[in-house]
Amino acid sequence: MHLFQKGAFFFDMIINDLTKYYESWSPPGAAWEKDNVGLQVGNLNDCLKNIFLCLEVTKSSLEAAINKNCNLIITHHPLIFSPLKKLDTTSGLGEIVSLLIKNNITVYSSHTNLDFVKGGVSFELAKQLKLDKLKFLSNFEKNQYKLAVFIPSDNVEMVAEAIFTAGGGIIGEYKSCSFRSKGEGTFQGSSDSNPTIGTKEKFQTVNEIKLEAIVDQWKLNAVLSAMLKVHPYEEPAYDVYPLHNKNVNFGAGVIGSLQNEMTVDEFLYHVTDSLDIKTIKYCQGKSKAIKTVAVCGGSGADLISTAIKAGADSFITADIKYHAFHDAVDNILLVDAGHYETEIFGLRAIKRKLEEYINIKNGNVEIHFYEDSTNPAKFYNKTGDK
Repeated sequence: MHLFQKGAFFFDMIINDLTKYYESWSPPGAAWEKDNVGLQVGNLNDCLKNIFLCLEVTKSSLEAAINKNCNLIITHHPLIFSPLKKLDTTSGLGEIVSLLIKNNITVYSSHTNLDFVKGGVSFELAKQLKLDKLKFLSNFEKNQYKLAVFIPSDNVEMVAEAIFTAGGGIIGEYKSCSFRSKGEGTFQGSSDSNPTIGTKEKFQTVNEIKLEAIVDQWKLNAVLSAMLKVHPYEEPAYDVYPLHNKNVNFGAGVIGSLQNEMTVDEFLYHVTDSLDIKTIKYCQGKSKAIKTVAVCGGSGADLISTAIKAGADSFITADIKYHAFHDAVDNILLVDAGHYETEIFGLRAIKRKLEEYINIKNGNVEIHFYEDSTNPAKFYNKTGDK
């Protein structure tokens, strides 16, 4: 058991506290609705020993985690994705689950929420390729709300703080964002009412502040609950509006720029060298000089047309179908660099966030990467290199 010290007291570091901190940056609610993120196997209330990071759990990566005395494995790909009809503990997934339980290891997965968050998988891929001026290739829309709540002037800060603490009022790199306007509120309570201000059954006019803040869809219930808990009125008045704004903190893919233009051959070499791979698939685009580059870690072929419209000279992703290459010819230098190869760098983003929490708590916890590859796809050429 590893403990961390604060003053003269010692506290257990609990897995759930760590994952909650992580989720404040990469929330499960931001994931694709059909995804399975978060706890896969184990107990989030266990005390944390060490942490093991890998793209997915395999028998070999699990053995490495056991050897490193890790009782928390964090993966990008979920261990359990489809509903299970049976669990044969003698082979495959069943054997892995059995070993996890026997060794008291918890598995937690951060999949499409890590794909879609600012600073996630595609941002790490772009950094590995030394791209600058990074921004989302496609920002998400229609996943935010505007909360407007009417508050007596003396209680505004208390209600605002509750909203901000619950996750409301975040715009880009700014938090505690709100707009406040003065006005008059009126009400007349029934004989069964218990008004905070004024007297029941009498018409009342009160100086109020209208407080407005943006809230992400997956935080709305928590923000409303926090607001209602501290609001002084027996029946608070508030409005919730769906927005069509582009969400600056969540989206798909990344677009950026190389520091200097490259020829196609120079760029293809740059990609293979940066990602440490020997083989890529590509088709010729329309640009002879490559400067603006779009990327999407994993299966991002749905964004090809978006990359073209954004003016990218090249788009790098994985799992591209044959006919998609046909459509891209003479439009964009399309590169399939491999699923594993374009996602593996995303584990660095997880590590940084976990280290933030461990450092805040002065924790004595080590984070280990799987040193081998969990990629099941191998490459072969005539020289016999694999």
